[in-house]
Amino acid sequence: MKNTEFISHNVAETEAFAEQLSTDFVGGEVLLLKGDLGAGKTHFVKGLARGLNINDVVTSPTFALHNSYDGRLTLNHFDFYRIEDSEEAEILGLNEFFYDKNAVAAIEWSENVANLLPAHCITVTIEKIDDDTRKITVR
Repeated sequence: MKNTEFISHNVAETEAFAEQLSTDFVGGEVLLLKGDLGAGKTHFVKGLARGLNINDVVTSPTFALHNSYDGRLTLNHFDFYRIEDSEEAEILGLNEFFYDKNAVAAIEWSENVANLLPAHCITVTIEKIDDDTRKITVR
């Protein structure tokens, strides 16, 4: 996957960009979603879900830590904001999902489980430009 930068002017454009990105996924992709609270990480995951032919309502797993959705590929959405160290995620067995070749993992606050992550991940950084505009960088 090549490095990409995209300026999104609203939530719909953020979701459409993520949807287009995920149409080429074959399984095994791990996306590290970086951005401040309210940057649009969960909206990005909603777009990924559409691109994976998932019809479920995608919500933030802030309190559940992990939500799973079935489509063309399984989408495993994680939010490790409340995890203080990676041992907690490892005890729960959540790190096993990072290596599923029949799924895509989208991880918010991945820095809290950094030592559990695969070597090759896609980093998606979402920066707030103003109330509506976001700069999305994929590396």
